[in-house]
Amino acid sequence: MYKVFINDVPIILSTDKNIGAKYTSISIKKAKIKSLIKKVSKGEIEHLHLYHKKEHKLLKHLKKKLKVIVAGGGLVRNPDGKMLFIYRNKKWDLPKGKAEKGETIEETSIREVEEETGVENLKIGELIKVTYHILKRKGKFKLKETHWFAMTTDYAGDLIPQEDEGITKVKWKNKKKAKKALKKSYENIRLLFPDDFFEEEVTS
Repeated sequence: MYKVFINDVPIILSTDKNIGAKYTSISIKKAKIKSLIKKVSKGEIEHLHLYHKKEHKLLKHLKKKLKVIVAGGGLVRNPDGKMLFIYRNKKWDLPKGKAEKGETIEETSIREVEEETGVENLKIGELIKVTYHILKRKGKFKLKETHWFAMTTDYAGDLIPQEDEGITKVKWKNKKKAKKALKKSYENIRLLFPDDFFEEEVTS
């Protein structure tokens, strides 16, 4: 199963023909993707489900209909366990950006974190998740596929927001502050954190 977001509304892609009465379920082979995206964007469809019996063909069909933008980013932690957040468009986010020609996705992810935050000495770890969302550029819908990596750094210098990318703040946040920031973030960013991250901590 995949979740492909339009703003914060997920389109569900799965191998099941039916996932519940509230969903409009359509075979992805027969779906008029761009028309459906417009309806979801306008709020005319709130729960959309696209299915195919073979899981590997779900994204394949979607990518045939929409141009793909590949991007990379990072969930960065410092030695104190604090996490690196950026603030853009009145929401907390994680640093990420579009891949350039000839780069590996790992190189893209490190470069974008450095450019957007000023953080150096990054060490890249495992791939956390690949997220998908649909955006509109120059009047056309596109599918953004973002590869998110765990990263660490011992950098203790100044944080420098990349203002020409609309970033106004860069902050290290402990778990409590990160949870608060994620309430003012995007659904696909929250997907990078395990469910138990959001559980209330019990103090004795």
